[in-house]
Amino acid sequence: MDPVIIVGAGPVGLTLALLLARQNVPAVVLDEGPGKDEPRPARTVVLREDTAALLERLTGVALGEHGVRWAGWRSLRRKQVVSEVAFDAAGLAAPLHIAQYVITNALRAALADEPLVKVAVDSRLDAVEQERFGVTAHTRGPKGTWWRGSYLVGCDGPRSTVRKLQDIRFPGRTAVERHAVAALRAELPWEGQTLLHRMPPWRSSGPSAGEVTARPLPDGVWRLDWLLPPGKDLVTPELLVARIRETLAGWTDSATPTYELLDTGVHTVHHRLARRWRAGRVFLAGDAAHLLGALGTQGLDEGLRDADNLAWKLATAWHHGPYEALLDSYQTERRAVVAARLRAADQALPVLRGGGGLRNIVPGATRGHDTLLADGHLGRGPLGASGTYADSPLAPRHLEAVIPVGTEPGAPVTDVRVTAEDGSFVQLRDRLGRGALLVVLIAPGTGVWDRKHWVSAGVMPRLAAAVTALPHPAELLVAESYPGAPAHSVLLVRPDGHLVTALSGVRPADLYAAAEAALGGAAREQQHREERRETTATTATTATASATTAEAGSAAR
Repeated sequence: MDPVIIVGAGPVGLTLALLLARQNVPAVVLDEGPGKDEPRPARTVVLREDTAALLERLTGVALGEHGVRWAGWRSLRRKQVVSEVAFDAAGLAAPLHIAQYVITNALRAALADEPLVKVAVDSRLDAVEQERFGVTAHTRGPKGTWWRGSYLVGCDGPRSTVRKLQDIRFPGRTAVERHAVAALRAELPWEGQTLLHRMPPWRSSGPSAGEVTARPLPDGVWRLDWLLPPGKDLVTPELLVARIRETLAGWTDSATPTYELLDTGVHTVHHRLARRWRAGRVFLAGDAAHLLGALGTQGLDEGLRDADNLAWKLATAWHHGPYEALLDSYQTERRAVVAARLRAADQALPVLRGGGGLRNIVPGATRGHDTLLADGHLGRGPLGASGTYADSPLAPRHLEAVIPVGTEPGAPVTDVRVTAEDGSFVQLRDRLGRGALLVVLIAPGTGVWDRKHWVSAGVMPRLAAAVTALPHPAELLVAESYPGAPAHSVLLVRPDGHLVTALSGVRPADLYAAAEAALGGAAREQQHREERRETTATTATTATASATTAEAGSAAR
């Protein structure tokens, strides 16, 4: 079968290629550039724990050594501390702040050793043709040629050529926020912590007072972002240097400390959402499908989740034939999550950026506003928390043995230690992204016994037989515990780490039904019924036409 064509060699496209290769699906990455990224210290990203872990699994690189996991978060308003979070003390997962070119270089290095992936540099897409069994793409440039693929995924950014060639609308809002950005080396009072400072006292009151955010990077480097007032005023070098000097002086309560300016820029945030994320054998992912980023939300983090969601579904269809309902679920699940986040941001923006209003009337409103703003930065609440697929078409229905656990169905599972089939201890997250479903038995006490003593005892033989009989490759794992899960419960987990369901005990029929649903089973069965009806109707029409012809011939004779 032909490879999957991926248009765009940013972090999302490269991640998708590696995810497909891990599931034995070949891919061609069309890179319109020269195959390397210019180091830009001011172009950084914040990744949640699970997306950072995804990249580390794929690249084999400890990204925490090249970025900074926040030690804490501090929110100030004028001179008052509004909130503080110490991630270790709070038991919260610390976000990772890292330069984007570091991620891209790590992904490129991993792909260089991947025989299933070909990266074609200096290849700019200009045509896409679809047919029933595949897709053809044409690139222009020094290496212009035609490429044949099974599917095509546009990961080619906000101005996506793929999206335009498929005539997919991209409505939304332009320039929702603008930030002046600087990367500099300096000593600040909050080592390893991120600071959000609203209405700093050295700025005048009013809309121009804005806010400034400081995020740490390795080697004493910081990224500073100043919220700019609405409009298109030019950010001159002189203006930016003045902002840097007054901000550093204000934070240190002294003359401007010594600093080394490394990089600058202006970051403009747009909010857009593609009408469709699938058009036949063509899909959109990352910035080609959505743009967000106001109030601390992170577009790349969502783009990596797009790739993780789509990869196992494409791999299933590539290996096992048309799984149309499963492929359709990519748009249904991911678009709903991003749309909800955009709605939350659009609802919060007038309150947080409008000035005056309720904050001057309602007691405590200011603290509530700062908490809301922190959610986007910290990955909490409607603005920042990772999305769940509770209303997914892949969710199983009417299972008798379903029980509640600490993870809602459709949400990402908690990373716990498990025992693999070879008896080794691994993290649950390390078994994701291989294309297989995961079946996790919660069996307290098994961790202290050799595998040979319990693998053939109790419910294990029956569960192992049920796992072997599932309609999709699955791996059986055993965990001593899982949050909220009673002993002998069984969890079914998708290849992208989202919980399908939790069952009370070993229930082969329910486990099979849940696995079938997770592959789009109900919708596939409906599709097969419709195809059978169409075939029956066609056969009946043909038979009627033949009979009519025969009668006419007999009458003529």
